[in-house]
Amino acid sequence: MAVALTHRLAALGLCALSVACAGGASPAGSAQRAQGGPPDFELPTLDGRSERLSDHLGREVVLIDFWATFCQPCLRAMPELDALYRRHRARGFIVLGVSIDGADALPEVRAEVKKLGVGFPILLDQETRVVALYNPKTSAPFSVLIGRDGSILAKREGYSTTSDGALERDVEAALAR
Repeated sequence: MAVALTHRLAALGLCALSVACAGGASPAGSAQRAQGGPPDFELPTLDGRSERLSDHLGREVVLIDFWATFCQPCLRAMPELDALYRRHRARGFIVLGVSIDGADALPEVRAEVKKLGVGFPILLDQETRVVALYNPKTSAPFSVLIGRDGSILAKREGYSTTSDGALERDVEAALAR
């Protein structure tokens, strides 16, 4: 019985590893990583689709925002990020809100997004694969601004109402490139 359990756990580990690797970087993502660009990823969205970072590169300026329902500064920042997204999306700007909440918090994630009226895509990083790539300290809020060319332009940890202007200036400068 213990041997069967050990084999099951080993098989589960291999399955988890293969799923994690399959969801990782595409060939384009590997090339970008080798050139110092952002690692590619694909995550499920709150509405049941999936988003891949590489689908936006070359076309849009991307802000990846790591947040959690238990993080009050994150929740205060969400309306500001949504307003920024709505102001600049027609010019090629997108926010990818990456929830770092666990799988058991999905109802809370849905409730907060609905309550805040967020219009940008919310991605679910329940296994923290993308967090490990971009935000190893698992800070929240934490954001990464990526230019159309795939270059990482800025990283920000935390949120304050005075930081809104700096982020807006960075986004406008990236859109002007």
